[in-house]
Amino acid sequence: MPRIIDKDVCLGCGACASTCPVEAIAESDGLYAVDADTCIDCGACEGGCPAGAIKEA
Repeated sequence: MPRIIDKDVCLGCGACASTCPVEAIAESDGLYAVDADTCIDCGACEGGCPAGAIKEA
């Protein structure tokens, strides 16, 4: 299942985007979002998020 980023917790740091092997995470209005169609559900972004803002959808 693709991941989602809790916008209330996201710091907007971009650490998650740099860990995504398929570039499924992009910045939008200062925060980040996961493109569910591109996400391969590897979980790399969860470990890369210092705020713990990423969860399974």
